[in-house]
Amino acid sequence: MNRRQFTKNTMMASAAISTFSIPGFSNSLIPAKRSLKKGIMWGSIGVGKTILEKFKAAKLAGFEGVEPMSHLNRNEVLKARDATGLIIPSVCNALHWKFPLSDPDPKVREEGVAAMKVSLEDAKAYGADTVLLVPGRVSETVSYDECWKRSIEEIKKVIPLAEQLNVRIAVENVWNNFLLSPMEAASYVDQFQSKMMGSYFDCGNILVYGWPEQWIRILGPRIAKVHIKEFSRKIADKQGKGAGFGVKLLEGDVNWPVVMKAFDDIGYSNWTTIEQPGGDTPEGLKDLCDRLTKIHAS
Repeated sequence: MNRRQFTKNTMMASAAISTFSIPGFSNSLIPAKRSLKKGIMWGSIGVGKTILEKFKAAKLAGFEGVEPMSHLNRNEVLKARDATGLIIPSVCNALHWKFPLSDPDPKVREEGVAAMKVSLEDAKAYGADTVLLVPGRVSETVSYDECWKRSIEEIKKVIPLAEQLNVRIAVENVWNNFLLSPMEAASYVDQFQSKMMGSYFDCGNILVYGWPEQWIRILGPRIAKVHIKEFSRKIADKQGKGAGFGVKLLEGDVNWPVVMKAFDDIGYSNWTTIEQPGGDTPEGLKDLCDRLTKIHAS
């Protein structure tokens, strides 16, 4: 090899190394390592009766964290967390359906605000940085614009506490006839003009009116936490909408490789928390965790 050829080859190799080291550059020879964490929601833990028993069951199955409901016995939750070493990344408001912030009755909305404050305080006590909130629901008696206006007014009452505690309020996409497009969901979060407002994105809920990967890219950094859930449109069409959830992870219509790629694209590296049937036995819980591991690798 002459000097000219040697120099050319060296420059090409250096250029290649420099290219591969560029942040965000994707190449099949250097696979991206996802740092997503594996959690499970309280309602999906069907093993154990006490708080400690449920935490132990989740730990044994391989999960790294648990998302409890608000308004549990705080001391028992803390003892279970410390005994198992599990992390509590987020808390689900247990009363947002009972006391919706969109309700026509001011007293109901007042109860909803009080429940949200307890949820934020629970999260702070557990070391969590997010509270899941269903902001309201549209119905025959609550119009779309009323839900929008009332929920915003009530959420603004708890934002100062969220900012004080440094706990984010994340509104989830659920079947509440509200925030039915990613553009609207993004606009809803943005109009609060607070870093303590975000989105809690559910991958399965969205399939009745959209594709999760599209929502993920539009919501982007607004996404505070993620629920992992499966859904089958085929089963829903035949047996009713709710029946669509009666399918195991990786066996429904969520295109997990595409969804994971979307999370990669927006730089999401936070918690993925299972909200899914099947965890009624130790074996079932382990199967859920194993399937989540496969989703992460897809």
